[in-house]
Amino acid sequence: MTSLPDGYQALVIGGSGAIGAAFAAQLQADPRCGRVLALHRHSQPAVDYDRADNLAAAAEALRSQAPWHLVIVATGMLHGAAVAPEKRLAELKLAALETVFRTNTFGPALLLGLVAPLLDRQRSLLAVLSAKVGSIGDNRLGGWYAYRASKAALNMIVKTASIELQRTHPGAVLVALHPGTVRSGLSRPFRGDQIGRDPAQAAAQMLQALDALGPDDSGSFVAYDGQRLPW
Repeated sequence: MTSLPDGYQALVIGGSGAIGAAFAAQLQADPRCGRVLALHRHSQPAVDYDRADNLAAAAEALRSQAPWHLVIVATGMLHGAAVAPEKRLAELKLAALETVFRTNTFGPALLLGLVAPLLDRQRSLLAVLSAKVGSIGDNRLGGWYAYRASKAALNMIVKTASIELQRTHPGAVLVALHPGTVRSGLSRPFRGDQIGRDPAQAAAQMLQALDALGPDDSGSFVAYDGQRLPW
């Protein structure tokens, strides 16, 4: 991360997942990185979207260590014990929609409001993992209603927040980041182990793409290879 100051501080939210852990490992190996903190629902402080009260507590703990130069929100869900991607409208269920939106949209949105003020004003990067299937303009196959819609909503949160952030942190860059298909628990039921990239490779590619972004790129929807994606 050559665009960040020497000794930069990095924060990874969702550090227990395959991609989050890979981000943390890549950053820990960077001799220019002065500190890497990986948070998840079992860390101290904890970040658990099912308990909104602990998000504020985590932000308070992070405040004393600010400013942060790189923040990556690597949380997300596609399926779970009672959640599966829908193929038809008839499969939509309120409980599943609420669960997916809480993890993919509501939690990251609340988190952005708490951590964005802690960014370095001169040069900082804040990336929220989204997904290309959340692109409305690129949707040609249909299906996966909750996941697509929750990521599309997340993209709007990111775009809107980037406009506000520009007023107070002119050197900050906030983007929605598409990781591509990565070998992980999220992609495994969908041939992720066969067609996906290793998490370490994916994390390295995304960090390289982020490093090349400037303030004029804030509010963009960016892929792991630096390509701009349609909303």
